[in-house]
Amino acid sequence: MNRFDKIFGLKGEAKVRYLDGEFQVIEQGDFVRCAVTGQTIPLTELRYWSVELQEAYATAEISFNRYQSLRRD
Repeated sequence: MNRFDKIFGLKGEAKVRYLDGEFQVIEQGDFVRCAVTGQTIPLTELRYWSVELQEAYATAEISFNRYQSLRRD
């Protein structure tokens, strides 16, 4: 986060608990990071995550690829 984020009201990274079909915000923030790519995901756009791994994913494709890679091991 930089000084401009504070000026424009961005709160930074949220701490989230991922549940089945929903998530619970533990610490307030505007976004989470994709566990694979590191890109920021606004909470309003968060659609893909793993309850088992407690990880967020930016897209369905990234989520599916992560799932496949874990099942191969």
